[in-house]
Amino acid sequence: MAELHPTIARVTQRVIERSKATRTAYLDLMARETDRHGDRSAYGCSNLAHAYAGAVEDQKTLAFTRGQNIGIVTAYNDMLSAHQPYARFPDAMKIYAREVGATAQVAGGVPAMCDGVTQGMDGMELSLFSRDTIALSTAVSLSHAVFDSTALLGICDKIVPGLVIGALRFGHLPSIFIPSGPMPSGIANKEKQKTRQLYAEGKVGREELLKSEMGSYHSPGTCTFYGTANSNQMMMEMMGLQLPGSSFVPPNTPLRSQLTRAAVHRLTQISRKGADPRPMGEVVDEKAILNACIGLLATGGSTNHAIHLPAMARAAGVQIDWADLDELSSVVPLIARVYPNGSGDVNHFHAAGGMGYIIRELLGAGLCHGDILTVAEGGFAAYATEPYLDGDALAFRPAPEVSHDPAMLSTVAQPFQPDGGMRLVQGNLGRATFKSSSVEKERWTIEAPALVFNSQEEVQAAFKAGELERDCVVVVRFQGPRANGMPELHKLTPPLGVLQDKGFKVALVTDGRMSGASGKVPAAIHVTPEALAGGALALVENGDIIRVCAETGTLEVKADLSTRTAATPPVGAMGVGRELFAMFRAGADGAERGGSAMLALAGL
Repeated sequence: MAELHPTIARVTQRVIERSKATRTAYLDLMARETDRHGDRSAYGCSNLAHAYAGAVEDQKTLAFTRGQNIGIVTAYNDMLSAHQPYARFPDAMKIYAREVGATAQVAGGVPAMCDGVTQGMDGMELSLFSRDTIALSTAVSLSHAVFDSTALLGICDKIVPGLVIGALRFGHLPSIFIPSGPMPSGIANKEKQKTRQLYAEGKVGREELLKSEMGSYHSPGTCTFYGTANSNQMMMEMMGLQLPGSSFVPPNTPLRSQLTRAAVHRLTQISRKGADPRPMGEVVDEKAILNACIGLLATGGSTNHAIHLPAMARAAGVQIDWADLDELSSVVPLIARVYPNGSGDVNHFHAAGGMGYIIRELLGAGLCHGDILTVAEGGFAAYATEPYLDGDALAFRPAPEVSHDPAMLSTVAQPFQPDGGMRLVQGNLGRATFKSSSVEKERWTIEAPALVFNSQEEVQAAFKAGELERDCVVVVRFQGPRANGMPELHKLTPPLGVLQDKGFKVALVTDGRMSGASGKVPAAIHVTPEALAGGALALVENGDIIRVCAETGTLEVKADLSTRTAATPPVGAMGVGRELFAMFRAGADGAERGGSAMLALAGL
């Protein structure tokens, strides 16, 4: 393990200093929770009888043996392909727990929505705040306080961050994330992307588009592109919250079953009653959070985590911002190209060397913290391995020293890009995220007249009418957390891609989100402050010259905004339950803080 890079050391020390008061308060709370809720023997017999009544086979063990009890929080539903395999997990996990004299109970379920289903639809306006809802549901699930550890079953976009936030408020307990794995690879990603663009141009019909999409999303398991869901899995390994190499093992395979079994057994070892206590609140510290940031940069992960990482960090008393990400990005090279940043998907990534290879490269170059506490035995060095079956037994071997696919996995010495490709751009329009790793370098700087819209539907209508056939910076505002819940604007990608392919200089500036699967069009996203919260985007007019430059970190409009009146925001819509989330919108803080009403109102 090499000496830590001085820039990473500097950022780490800055985060530690910034977080001193909040982190101390968090650890003090966890110490009090350990004293108050660390042992269910403090509960009365009637309380415990209610908790044990449904346990059937495990009642005697729970009541008299007092073996360890694992609380399972599950995001199972069979509408999400990634979560469909979880239907069978609790029954299997109960058997695995009994093997070591423990018990397991489903503590509760959390909602799990699919952004792929709601893209461009009204339901997408609930998406970001589903993270807060999941965190709250996790807290309700664990509030019974009859558990010695927590098994977290969740994979996709807001689900993992929500589970992390909720479980961290019970950080006196150890927690392990247990994934289910990706679906088999479908049609070639370039073919899918081409069909989407042809559909946007009106050259193929809906039937052909649907056939293409179903050829990609076709069976149980996580979607195989490297978007937010698979970035979640990467980050859980980088933080030491999953077993090594467990992210991308396919569902319903013997190796996946053995990894789940090992996770259950490990929970009994790292609980307060086990031989090696490792509470989640100690695992997730400043260094673990920064490891997640570093992994995101090194692999070209989802821009959505520029919002989720600050929110997760706050739940553990850690304060990070986009300047930290930007500075880390300046020294962390891009060493993975996974679709949409490359041609192969996460199955190809795993076969090429996967997470073990990435972590070995980063540790070897001093580009991540090797001294973090993890749920795995052996510390973070254990994550530079890959799991396999030795007969029927789970075993681990060193990760490959050489990439099996140099077009997908490179080295720190010869990276795809010298930096991590997630840059802070800022100026008189605010602060925003620019994912340079997915954009050709000659497009990092765009200066053009603004075309201003208040929704992605307006952009699509203008595109179809031929009104965007020019060099332009498309501004889509009133899309932040307070305005409409900050939906992803993924449906903007195909039309803007068409304009770019026609030779126009085009960029996007928005206070909304773009999917972790967004691609080649330069975009300044998550602009904060948002238009509805006094942001300058509300003052921009058609024809204003806007400059977006990832090279210099610039986001500015060349116009005098001082005499202008802010545009009137669209009237808030009702339907699909959006009206029920009014309190989340009203209380939400800015994107750089995580876009959370729950954390803001809790004073975290």
